[in-house]
Amino acid sequence: MKRAAALLLAAVLGVGVVAAIVISIRGRAGNASGQSLTLVRGVIGSEKQPFFADSDVIRVFHNNGLDVKVDTAGSRQIATTVDLSHYDFAFPAGVPAAEKIKRDHKATTTYSPFYTPMAIASYKPIAQLLVNAGVAKDEGGYYSFDMAAYMKLVAANKRWSDLPNNSTYPTSKSILITSTDVRTSNSAAMYLAIASYIANGNNIVQDPTQGAAVLPQVQPLFLRQGYTSTSSEGPFQDYLTIGMGATPMVMIYEAQFVARAAANDGSITKEMVLMYPSPTVYSKHTLVPITASGDRVGKLLATDPDLQRLAIKYGFRTNDTAAFTKFVAAHKVVLPSTLFNVIEPPTYDALESMISTIEKQMKGATS
Repeated sequence: MKRAAALLLAAVLGVGVVAAIVISIRGRAGNASGQSLTLVRGVIGSEKQPFFADSDVIRVFHNNGLDVKVDTAGSRQIATTVDLSHYDFAFPAGVPAAEKIKRDHKATTTYSPFYTPMAIASYKPIAQLLVNAGVAKDEGGYYSFDMAAYMKLVAANKRWSDLPNNSTYPTSKSILITSTDVRTSNSAAMYLAIASYIANGNNIVQDPTQGAAVLPQVQPLFLRQGYTSTSSEGPFQDYLTIGMGATPMVMIYEAQFVARAAANDGSITKEMVLMYPSPTVYSKHTLVPITASGDRVGKLLATDPDLQRLAIKYGFRTNDTAAFTKFVAAHKVVLPSTLFNVIEPPTYDALESMISTIEKQMKGATS
């Protein structure tokens, strides 16, 4: 009996050891060569999620010993409310948010592997109305958009039905660009950066005092919109699916439009066009390493040729201008190769002072 019990115990222990080995193997990720992978966690702007989910991007990270997992949040949320102690890197869509994260976490470096200009997604009938009104100009495949002229229309509370010879969009809706929620999203913050520059006499807002002076001119751009999405994907999806009846103009990242056009999935039609604000800003996607593993991700994104090529696949511009130009030409997307009237956004503190005041106005309107 004792011998049988001992054999039974040995068998049970043997099964336990095998189970432990199986669990250990399953719990340890590896690449094609069998090398174990280092798990790296990051929080990113939603506009970059398709890039990080790409199987080729994942493969490049795996080949470099990294298993990169990401969560998404608005860029301002990443800088202000997300608990970054759970992450190895933060990757907001713009420099102002990255500037605050770097300062708060005493990071010694940042990486800006790709960028994209702000653009306005619209439709040919809308663009032509704005050309007739002196707000837009046909540049041959895309349009330039005079922000100062547009802001004069908003200041006068003009409606689409007020535009001369408007038989294509005779609605009484206010002439407004749809944006994301300026309280959470970088794309709306970049819209605010452009508008505040115009309102400040074509000068970047330097401090809260200048910000307070221009707010009466820029607040209506956001307060009159009503509900706004927290993510840049929200209004862009409405643009793609609902049509110009609901969203005649949407402030987006150029990369969003380019990626969908290049995908050739039918979501970008011949009636859809891009208008480029003049002035505009570049949204420089900036990674802030919080740990050494996060720094490895930043370095790879900035230097690995495959990752740089894959960034272009998702519409982002990189330092390889020729590669981006070749990519968009191959997919018959007509874009400006160079934008000249480009400004820098205000510092985080100057931008935050304006956003905080607009936030108070929004809360007051709903209370």
